[in-house]
Amino acid sequence: MIIQTHTNSSGSYDLCVIGAGPGGFAGAIRATDFDKKVCLVEGGEIGGTAVRWGALASKTLWELAKDYAVASKTDRGYRSSALRVYYRSVKETVLQAIAEKQEQMLTQLQNLSPAESKGAGTVDFFRGWAKFLDEHTVEIQMSNASRRIIKAGYFLIATGSRPRNFPGFECDQIHLLNSDGVLGLSNFPRRLMIIGAGVTGCEYATIFSNFRQSKVYLVDNQSQILPYEDEDISTFVSNNLEANGVTIYHSAQLHDITYHDHELEVALKTAKGKIITKRVDTVLFSIGRQPNLERLNLEAVAVEPDPGGYLVSDDNCCVRANIYAAGDVTHRPALVNMAVMESRRAVRHMFTGHCNPFNYTNLCSVMFFYPAAAAVGLNEKTCRMRKIPYRAATYSNALLTRSIAMRATSGFVKIMVSDDDRQTILGMRAAGPQVSNTIMAIALLMDQGSGIDDVLKSMYPHPTMSEGIQECLRLLQGKSVFKPGAFPDLIRLKRWSPENGFGSLSSEPQ
Repeated sequence: MIIQTHTNSSGSYDLCVIGAGPGGFAGAIRATDFDKKVCLVEGGEIGGTAVRWGALASKTLWELAKDYAVASKTDRGYRSSALRVYYRSVKETVLQAIAEKQEQMLTQLQNLSPAESKGAGTVDFFRGWAKFLDEHTVEIQMSNASRRIIKAGYFLIATGSRPRNFPGFECDQIHLLNSDGVLGLSNFPRRLMIIGAGVTGCEYATIFSNFRQSKVYLVDNQSQILPYEDEDISTFVSNNLEANGVTIYHSAQLHDITYHDHELEVALKTAKGKIITKRVDTVLFSIGRQPNLERLNLEAVAVEPDPGGYLVSDDNCCVRANIYAAGDVTHRPALVNMAVMESRRAVRHMFTGHCNPFNYTNLCSVMFFYPAAAAVGLNEKTCRMRKIPYRAATYSNALLTRSIAMRATSGFVKIMVSDDDRQTILGMRAAGPQVSNTIMAIALLMDQGSGIDDVLKSMYPHPTMSEGIQECLRLLQGKSVFKPGAFPDLIRLKRWSPENGFGSLSSEPQ
């Protein structure tokens, strides 16, 4: 494995990328497509948070936990005997996955190093922390304590983010954790309390409850988890967590934590002012993230973060002049795919001066619960907030042959379309098996401005989960195989307009 690759003695580059997470890495590689000389700087581990602590690590944990939960089932005609799980072994598997991805990234950088590259585009990789001296110069404090001056025509800031601290409590990563400390655990906590019921908090509640070694408590400061989503998704996720043994405290806030007889005594305060006390072994804070900008000396380039601490960039990811930003340091959603797309877009704009418009509206997101949930486009809440008339159809997975065959019938597909003759697809919400694969099909159709007639021209394979999309759209046209009258609890139709509110929607053939 390489430590660093840099042979450019002049220290002058077309582009300097600060941060080698997925976004920065993708931006650096994209610049070589334009035959540019690139300097990539990383003070931590290659792959950044997304690989070492975030998406790859947590999703590997999720896959292992899901497999364990399935193996533990007793309703499939078989029963596993003497099933055991050990956190040290689970952690070793996760670390193997991390190492695989890091080695892939390092191999790519080695092949694009000036000594190895077959083309004009090259990447010098530096281990160290960069700070601006002026708009064309950074100083790198190298990992070996030496310093190096780098000059570049353009800079891309992709330094990512870190877990946000809970005021008044410092994570020792032993008893009080954030997501960076999960892989530091030696064993499964016997009792785990998660503070924060956003997507990440719910994902960790899913993971640890699936392993069935920890009693999990989830503290939600809202009346429902995932409050930005429609009630059907929030209720679905909440009900499944509770069925998995998770205790959820809604409308509750952390009041105090004290150590008592080698335990943590956690006091929660409800919306009505009642104090609830629970004793646990570990507390995991999951209350959001904050950008990593402190080391950059942004004052030297006249860049000031907004009041939330983020960099403000235009549609081409440009902060000012020759300085661009992508990923978690910006005000856009902190997603790996967002960071990669923004970095690639920024580099294209730097060296060509033009880009096609980027559609943030139809960005897909997958929430790794049990079962998973996925979203793209608008939900009903947003349609009503924006006063957009819409029709919505919900089709249960319980009616799908594939879902029945998998013995995994919970979940649904819900599609929102415009309330007009065109019935343009506005958004989709789905929950259940394989949603991470099916959601992208709708995103592509939304990008094309497709209506129902366009979508239903295709023949869907059988038996697959994608047939839920087909039947949901047929439902909106009154052409579905199963009808709401026969399955009122599994099939639902509704419409809404600013003038009339909710109204009935006929399911008669059109």
